Amino acid sequence: MLDIKFILENKEIVQEGAKKKHIKFDVNELVEIDERRRGLLLVIEQKRAEQNLYSQRVQRETDEEARNKIIESTKTLKVELAIVEERMKGIMKDWQNLMLKVPNIPDMSVPEGESDEDNKEVRKWGEKPMFDFTPKNHVEIMEAFDMVDTVRGAKVAGFRGYFLKNDGVLLMNAVFQFVMDQFTAKKDFIPMLTPSLVRREAFMGTGYLPQSEDDLYKTQDDLYLTGTAEVPTMGYYMDEIIDKTKLPLKFISFSPCFRREAGSHGKDTKGVFRIHEFYKLEQVVLCEASHQESVKWHEEITENSEKILQALKLPYRVVINCGGDLGLGQVKKYDIETWVPSEERYRETHSSSYFHDFQTRRLNIRYKDDDGKLKFAHSLNNTAIAGPRILISIIENNQQADGSIKVPEVLQKYMGKEVIK
Repeated sequence: MLDIKFILENKEIVQEGAKKKHIKFDVNELVEIDERRRGLLLVIEQKRAEQNLYSQRVQRETDEEARNKIIESTKTLKVELAIVEERMKGIMKDWQNLMLKVPNIPDMSVPEGESDEDNKEVRKWGEKPMFDFTPKNHVEIMEAFDMVDTVRGAKVAGFRGYFLKNDGVLLMNAVFQFVMDQFTAKKDFIPMLTPSLVRREAFMGTGYLPQSEDDLYKTQDDLYLTGTAEVPTMGYYMDEIIDKTKLPLKFISFSPCFRREAGSHGKDTKGVFRIHEFYKLEQVVLCEASHQESVKWHEEITENSEKILQALKLPYRVVINCGGDLGLGQVKKYDIETWVPSEERYRETHSSSYFHDFQTRRLNIRYKDDDGKLKFAHSLNNTAIAGPRILISIIENNQQADGSIKVPEVLQKYMGKEVIK
């Protein structure tokens, strides 16, 4: 959420930001409703001031007849105030709905474009493997080693259901243990196991609601299943004032994740790339309200994920997302795409974003600056690792001519083996 004062003072910038993100939003509609809101607020304040004056006159008046006349006048004023306040409720509802739809302004470095096809490559790392045999896809390999069962997965959990089994489980656990060690032992991140059932307020605060409701699972208790640990982790300090000396706060949060995959009918229907239930370690950072700090941490958390892929020796590329591929609250976003040999292309495995105070303003997360002024913190997040999607690249890039899978060296101590065969 943007500050209404900023919006009013920068209408053209806000409108251009919406245009660059290809989000339909009319800033003039918000300005008009805000004028009505402020006009009614002034009337309400005036009538409440009149009420106070009448109350003071009643207290001072000693003549009974005069006192009764004043009381009658206050009754009329009370009715008038109630009517105006009722109108204010309707105006405030419309105003709040529009405020929730105001997109954050993308950074100047964000390229123009409508979809992920318009994202721009920033850099590449690693050599794509050269096979002297026809490489298999991850489904063939994993089924051959009884590492996954999508047939029974669909029987039990429906479309896109799956069971990870045997070395599939051990390899996935090895990845998560390796990544967690990197962040807790070497980077001083706070490890968190977060709730998967989360109240609506946290989704509203992070910007997933109301825009992305179709992609969320909702329970009968008005709770939602999270699609990322970002949501509960950001909700952790909701409505709190953080001690500035604790900033930056850095979390590495694990959670099961659930997504309906609305709008992806017919895409990646086989294997474990696009599924309804998966697991993820998410980096979440809260820092001081400074653009420079946000940029610094954005580059750092992106580098953190790159170093994970480098340690796994997986070829990847980093792209900067175009305006049309940014979410409502994102100022700038990188996607990291890892090489999938069977498809001969890079596929997205990580996303890294910063938001300025868009999320923290909605969640009311503040800190007291050195001058005593309360400020909204800045927030960032990035996928540390997501599984079982990352297994696709690990398995396909490490397949051998004899059909075995070489276990990446950094995972061997967790797997207890060097080769899956």
